[in-house]
Amino acid sequence: SGTVWGDILTEVAHLRGVAGTVIDGLCRDVALCRKLGYPVFSKDHWMRTGKDRVQLDATQVPVSIGGVRVAPGDIVRGDADGVVVIQKEFEERVLDWAEEVTTVEDRIREAARGGMRLVEARKQFGYHSLQTRDKT
Repeated sequence: SGTVWGDILTEVAHLRGVAGTVIDGLCRDVALCRKLGYPVFSKDHWMRTGKDRVQLDATQVPVSIGGVRVAPGDIVRGDADGVVVIQKEFEERVLDWAEEVTTVEDRIREAARGGMRLVEARKQFGYHSLQTRDKT
């Protein structure tokens, strides 16, 4: 969405089972979002209405949010650190890579808890190679 998101949209989306909202614009009425546990990711939040300024152009079409192209079927995942978009055609590859990173990071944490120095644990489990772009 490229608009202002407020409490009415939050309530309707929540009632319809929408998982969350990503806005290339502003959110207002964040108290209701927090009360309902409804996640909204936006550029900012403050009081501004979208009345008479916003219209629906299309649905189920590619859009640009924060300079990132998002198409129907893409995976959009947000948490306290921000939002990431995985293009549908790369879904399996990215999720496999994410599982590999998680496995290696868990091994590093376990080794560090056992007394190994962090620099050694990272080296032993090839942490830096995970951050290198795959050349294939």
